[in-house]
Amino acid sequence: MATGHSEIDGFNQSAAQFNVPEIGSGIGLIDQQKEKMIGEKVYREVQAKMPTIQNPWLEDQLFSVFSHILSQTQLQQPIGLVVINDPQINAFAVPGGLFALNLGLLNSARNMDEVAGVMSHEIAHVTQRHYSRSQEAFKGQGLLALAGILVGALVASQADGDAGAAVMLGSQAALLDKQLTYSRNQEREADRIGMQYMYASGYNPQSMADFFEVMHRATSRLSFMPDFWYTHPLTSERMSEARLRANQLPVVKPKLFNQDFDIIKWYSRVLSGQTTEQELLSVAQQNNFAAQVGLAAYYTDKHDYKAAQAALDQAKRSNSLHPLLVILQTDVYLGQNQTDLALKSVQSAAATMPEHRALNYKYAESLIRAKQLDRAKAIIQRFLRSNHRDLSGWNLMLQLTNAEPASATKTINVLRHRAEVEYWSGSDEAAIKTLLHAQRISQSNSSLSVTIKARLKQMQQERQYKI
Repeated sequence: MATGHSEIDGFNQSAAQFNVPEIGSGIGLIDQQKEKMIGEKVYREVQAKMPTIQNPWLEDQLFSVFSHILSQTQLQQPIGLVVINDPQINAFAVPGGLFALNLGLLNSARNMDEVAGVMSHEIAHVTQRHYSRSQEAFKGQGLLALAGILVGALVASQADGDAGAAVMLGSQAALLDKQLTYSRNQEREADRIGMQYMYASGYNPQSMADFFEVMHRATSRLSFMPDFWYTHPLTSERMSEARLRANQLPVVKPKLFNQDFDIIKWYSRVLSGQTTEQELLSVAQQNNFAAQVGLAAYYTDKHDYKAAQAALDQAKRSNSLHPLLVILQTDVYLGQNQTDLALKSVQSAAATMPEHRALNYKYAESLIRAKQLDRAKAIIQRFLRSNHRDLSGWNLMLQLTNAEPASATKTINVLRHRAEVEYWSGSDEAAIKTLLHAQRISQSNSSLSVTIKARLKQMQQERQYKI
C-alpha cells in the first residue's frame, strides 16, 4: 500500500503509466454496501444542514467533469455531486461516491483544469478507501471527524469565519495529535493518484499544483484557517511534490480561454451572490458572452423580466442556442405567465437533447404550467429512474401531482412525492410521518398500499443506520 511519502515514482516520464494501489473491497470495517448507506445518509445530512444549490444546469456541468474523471477508476455508480452555496474554498468526499464542492472553489479557480484537480484528489480519497481505513486505524473516530467537517462547514457558512474555524478546531482537537501524520500521508496519496486520474482524463496536471498555490495565497491573507485547511492539510512539501510530479508528465497544452468555464463561473457568482449588477454590466459591455448570460440570470432572479430580456437579446447575438440561454428565456416567459411562449422556447432544444436533464426539467415545468401533465410525468420519471436521489426531480413530481385533477389517488400520490422531497432534503422523520399518513389512507388500493409499505420500511431502516 502506498503511503504517499516523498516518492515521485508514480509516473514513468515517457509513458505516464498508472501506479494506483489496489484496495480490495473487503479491506476495512466498512464494506461497499455500508459505504453506500453512509454516503446516502451524509447526502441527506448535507441537504438538511448546508446551503445546497438545487440547480440542474450547474450540477450537470460539474457532474460531467466529475464523471469523466470517474471513468478512469473502478468505482461503481456514484451517489452524486452536491454543490454548496458557501464562499469558502472547500470540497469533500464521502464513501459510496458522494462528492461536494463549494461555489467558493469555482470562484477561486481560474480554469476547469484546476477544479478537475480538486475533484480528482477527492475521487482518489474514495478509490483508496481512506475513510474506511481511517476508521479502522482510529477505532471509529474517523466518523467523528466527518461529523466535525460537516458541522464546521455549516457554521462557517452561517457565521463569521473565526467561529467556523473555532468549531473545526474544537471538533477535531481529539484527533489532531493522533491522526495528523496518517492524514497527511493520505493527502499525499490522493494528490499522487488524483493527478494520474486528471492527466488520464485530459486535464493539465500542472493545474493541481497551480491551485495549491492559489489556496496558499488566499489563506495567507486570512486571520483564520478555512475548513479546507483542516480537512486537507496543505504543506509546502505537498505543494513542491505536486509540482515535481506534474513536471514529470508530458505537457498538456493549457486552455488560455474556456468559454464554458467562464459561463459556469459567472453563473455561479450570480447564484451565490458573489457579484454585483455593476460588475456584470461592466464586463457584459465588453462583449463578454459569459457575463451577458450572468446578467440575464441576475435580472431573472430579481424578477426584472424586462432587463433580463434585454440581456438575453444581447447574449443571443453570440449564441442563441446555448442551453442556459434557453433555460433562462423559458424562465422569463414563465415568470410573466406566458406559458405558450415558454413551451415554444424550450420544446425543440429539449427534444434535440433528451439526455439533457436541465433542459428537459425546464420543459417539464412548462408542461405542468400548461396542464400537459402526462407528457411532463414521462420526462421526469425517466430521470428519476436513473437517479432516485434527484431532489429536483422529486420537487417537480410533487408540483405535477398537486396540479392533477381530483381523484381517488391524488392525495395519496401527493403525500408519496412529498415524502420523497422531505427524505432527500434530510427531513427523515417528516418523510416517514408523511408516508405513514399515505399508508393509512391507501388501504382500499392494494397495489399502492404495498408500494408505500415497502418504501416506508426502507426509509425506516435507512434512518436507523448510525454513521
